[in-house]
Amino acid sequence: MPKSRSDRKKKAVYTPPPSAARPKVSPRWVLPSLIAVMVVGVLWIAVYYIAGSMIPYMSDLGNWNLAIGFGGIILALILSTRWH
Repeated sequence: MPKSRSDRKKKAVYTPPPSAARPKVSPRWVLPSLIAVMVVGVLWIAVYYIAGSMIPYMSDLGNWNLAIGFGGIILALILSTRWH
């Protein structure tokens, strides 16, 4: 007797791919560092614009104060990519 088509085309049972073992967890220092560097960067720029001429080392740096402040903000942005 001929075999039916369902007997010839047996497929393997579907097995889903294994799930991830554990979700990624960021180190404990990332979030406090991110917040601290962001606040320091913003405050540096704010203090430079408000009272930069009255603070001796800030008046000596001139527009490099903006580079320092934005550097802190950019560093905080880089740290935010490591936070899960």
